[in-house]
Amino acid sequence: MMIVTSLDALLIGMPKLFREDGEMSAIVKHPVTEAIELGPFGFVGNQVGDLLHHGGRDKAVHLYPLEHYDFWKQKYPGLDILEKPGAFGENLSCTGMTEDRLHLGDIFRLGEAVIECSHARQPCWKLNHHFGHKDVMKTVIKTTRSGSYFRVLQPGIVRAGDRLIQIDRQHDDWPLTRLFKLIIGGEHKGQGAELEKLSTMPALAETWRKRAAQLAAH
Repeated sequence: MMIVTSLDALLIGMPKLFREDGEMSAIVKHPVTEAIELGPFGFVGNQVGDLLHHGGRDKAVHLYPLEHYDFWKQKYPGLDILEKPGAFGENLSCTGMTEDRLHLGDIFRLGEAVIECSHARQPCWKLNHHFGHKDVMKTVIKTTRSGSYFRVLQPGIVRAGDRLIQIDRQHDDWPLTRLFKLIIGGEHKGQGAELEKLSTMPALAETWRKRAAQLAAH
């Protein structure tokens, strides 16, 4: 069944001081109500703090499912950043786009733009620091509550409240949960053929294609 949902919040952010050692990050996002241009590298007015690990065409847009917030609130009760969307640095907040429903290569119309799911999000230490808990990254990996990344196939204007309408599914056998477990979650042993297949899929982000090839070789 094709996914159709609405964008509950559109969020953007700029790099700010994240740690006392001078580390910068744009993980803190704020919601916007005005229409924003979505280009090949993301939303106008949104930037990343670490160009080596974030940003680029395969990571132009980050989505985090709103459904997951209840889980995190139970795990970390009273944490202020969980009281509204944006705790995971996401640009898009909505329901209906969990990792078990969303597949690699799924294509959506969002406002005037068209976007394609390129991979799941690989968590890093910044989530631990942002939340103030040392096990956030580990929990994301264990539960596959990763969020997702999209590339932009057609630029256009987007605003909160726009519908996300799936217009194509390219890989029925690759929900993001399966992809994440294989590439990030340590379930790659004995999956050489599947990894080799992934390493040649144009829909998969380049960094994850390389990762799949490396895992297949070992």
